[in-house]
Amino acid sequence: MQLGIINQLNHTERKAFRLHMIYSAIEGIIMGVLALNEYVFIYSLRGTNYQLAFLFQFSVVVFIFLFIFNQFRKRIGNKRRMLRVTGLLTRLPLLLLFFIPADESALSGQSGWHYLFMFVFLIYFFGNIIIFPAINVLLKTNYRHEYFGKLYSYATSLNKIIILASTFAYGLLLDADNYAFRYVFPLIGILGVISLYVLSGIDYSKVVQHPAALRFKDSIKESWRNIVNILKTNKPYRHFEIGFMFYGFSFMISITIINIFFQDALGLNYSSVAFYKNSYNIIAILLLPFFGKLLSNIDPRRFAAITFAALFMYIFFLLMTDYFPGYVDFLGIRIYYMLIISFLFYGIFAATMSLLWFIGSAYFCKPEEADDYQSVHLSLTGVRSLFAPILGVFFYELIGFAGTFILTMAILVIAMGLMRWSYRRDKLQVRNK
Repeated sequence: MQLGIINQLNHTERKAFRLHMIYSAIEGIIMGVLALNEYVFIYSLRGTNYQLAFLFQFSVVVFIFLFIFNQFRKRIGNKRRMLRVTGLLTRLPLLLLFFIPADESALSGQSGWHYLFMFVFLIYFFGNIIIFPAINVLLKTNYRHEYFGKLYSYATSLNKIIILASTFAYGLLLDADNYAFRYVFPLIGILGVISLYVLSGIDYSKVVQHPAALRFKDSIKESWRNIVNILKTNKPYRHFEIGFMFYGFSFMISITIINIFFQDALGLNYSSVAFYKNSYNIIAILLLPFFGKLLSNIDPRRFAAITFAALFMYIFFLLMTDYFPGYVDFLGIRIYYMLIISFLFYGIFAATMSLLWFIGSAYFCKPEEADDYQSVHLSLTGVRSLFAPILGVFFYELIGFAGTFILTMAILVIAMGLMRWSYRRDKLQVRNK
C-alpha cells in the first residue's frame, strides 16, 4: 500500500477507509469459509446436482428483489440501524446449521437437512440486497473519485489475504472432519453480525435522503421507472449491462459444473480445492493494486473485456485438464499441470471482477446515484440467475463437461465483442464531434 496516498486523505476518507478495512478483514474470514460452500454441499452433505445449482442460484437470484426493495431501502432514515438489523436477521440463522447430524446415512437421498441448509443460505443471501448497494454509495460518497478505485483495491487485497488463510485452514479442517462445518457456520454467523456493525460506522450524512413512500404500489412503480430511465438514457451503461448479461450467463452456467468436475472428473479432496482457490487468491492479491489504478484510468467497458478474456482462458485450460490429465500428488494435494495454468488466469479474473462487479457501475454515474446504478446492476444479476445455473446442469447432462465449457467460452466471446464495440463506438462519436 502506498503510504503517500493515505497521507493525502482527509479526515472523512481516513475514517471510512479504516472501517472499510476492518469490515473487509472480517468478511475475508467469512468468504474464505463460503468459498468451499458448494463443495461442502456435494462432498459432505451429499446433495444432488440440481440442489447444488439451486444453492448457487440462491446467492444471486435474491437480487431480483432489489426491484422491489430499492426504494424502501433508500427511504429508511436510520441507515446505521438498517445495516445492524440486516445482520441480525440474515446472519444469525447460520447457527441452525449446528444441528445437522454428522451422519452420512441421515444425509443420503432427499434429506430434509439439505433443504434446511439451502433455506438458511437463502436467508443469508437476502441480506446482500441491502448490504451491497449500501457499500457502493457509502464508499462513493466518502472517497474522492481519484482515490475510489485505489482505496477499494487495498481493502479488497486485505480481504483476499484473509480469504486465503481462511480457506486453507478450513480445507484442512474439513479433510480432518468432513462435518466441521457444523460448528464453523455458527461462528461465521456471529462474525457476520459484527462485520455489519463495523460497516454501519461509516458516515452516511452525505447520502441523499428520500422522503417516505406513500403507498407500496407507488414505490414499485418508481423502482421500475428508475431502472427503465437509467438503461434508456445512459447508453454506455446499457451496453455495459448487456455485456454483463452475456458474461453472467456464461459464468453461472459453468460455476456449478466446475464443482461437479472437480469431484467427479478430477477427484479432488477439500485440501486440493482449497489449494487451487488459494493459488488464484494469491495472484489476485498481487494484481489488485495495479488493476485498481487501471480501473480509475480506463473506461469500465475496456476493463470488462480484460476480465471476460481472463475467464475465457480459465475455462479453456480447465477443459484442457480433461484431455491432458497429468498430475502429481504432494502432501495430500493433487496438482494437475493444466489446472495450475487455468488458475493463473482465474487469479487475473478474480482481481479484475472483484473491482468491476462491485464498483464498475459507479463509474457511469454521479456519486449520489451509485446505489441506484448498483441496484440496477444487481437486479439484472438476479434475472439471469433464474435460468443460468439450472441450464448449466441441463447442458452438462445433455452434452457433458466439454460441450458445456465450449458453450460458455462462445458466450464470453460475444460479451467481449460487445464491450469493445460499445467503447469504440463512443470514442468514434467523440472524435467526429
